[in-house]
Amino acid sequence: MKAISFKHLQFHHPSQLPPQITHKDQLSLKTKPNPSHFNPKFSSSSSSPPPSVPPLVVIGSANADIYLEIERLPLKGETISAKSGQTLAGGKGANQAVCGGKLDYPTYFLGQIGDDANGTLIAEALEGGGVGSEYVRKVKGVSTGHAVVMLQDDGENSIVIVGGANMNGWGEGLRERELEVVRGAGIVLLQREIPDNVNIQVAKAAKEGGVHVILDAGGMDAPIPQELLNFVDILSPNESELARLTGMPTETFEEISQAALKCYDMGVKQVLVKLGDKGSALFTKGEETIRQPIISAEKVIDTTGAGDTFTAAFAVALVEGKSKKECLRFAAAAASLCVQVKGAIPSMPSRNSVLDVLKSH
Repeated sequence: MKAISFKHLQFHHPSQLPPQITHKDQLSLKTKPNPSHFNPKFSSSSSSPPPSVPPLVVIGSANADIYLEIERLPLKGETISAKSGQTLAGGKGANQAVCGGKLDYPTYFLGQIGDDANGTLIAEALEGGGVGSEYVRKVKGVSTGHAVVMLQDDGENSIVIVGGANMNGWGEGLRERELEVVRGAGIVLLQREIPDNVNIQVAKAAKEGGVHVILDAGGMDAPIPQELLNFVDILSPNESELARLTGMPTETFEEISQAALKCYDMGVKQVLVKLGDKGSALFTKGEETIRQPIISAEKVIDTTGAGDTFTAAFAVALVEGKSKKECLRFAAAAASLCVQVKGAIPSMPSRNSVLDVLKSH
């Protein structure tokens, strides 16, 4: 059996499951995983290979996040001084992939970086997070995507993104060998910081493989193409993204509920809404809404990667066969740890730390 390996970590491609697992079993693992089939708790220090399970596959952006610590946002025409500045690895796609890796679940990242120092920063962060990065493309003549993160004293942030390699150089999209990884996934995570046509290609391939697709609505400030929504199983916006996508107010929970209903009309059957300090809610057509309060953090340092942590942790719990309520709680615990550390990728929590939080709440 051929294994894909990187650093000290090794796991097998889902198309190479052990012979005792039949094709029927493989489809079951991908679409309705039995918790007894999953034991993904492994680490880069483990000497024995982890079990063969369908991986989390994340397709999306990778950015170098330029952090500026400021007391407040500048007014129009005003120049202010930052207290400090540094560059850290980030991007919604890379954030979510590293979250999956740090939660000890086999994870691949498919994306693009430039042939520059920031690209090296991203590659090292992915490897350090235990992510399979052999499908990351290096695009010559295009800079790695980057973002300016203005971090205020209260932990809130404002972000400006430069697409770079995330938005350029995709050509015809993913190659067949990359689409095979998508078709063999346990679950696929998408965001809106890469071209829509690439997301559509990936979502179609996922459906061909019977793989569930979660679309994080964060990123591009534009309507989501209906062709993409047709292949999405779970749409995951925050309050402001939900308002923008539906054209409806989302100030109260009743308004959020009505906006989620409109998403049903758009063809999405499940809507996972991130509500900031009000927690989260999962709306499923024909089922009762599930609400999850936040798990309070000791101190909020930086909220930059909290939404990505929540979405990725939810996806990991879901593919492991946890109930929807358990998925929400697991994701809330992960997000509560994320906001206590500065930086997106550096703040992604380990599985053990999440389990410790769950034990104490």
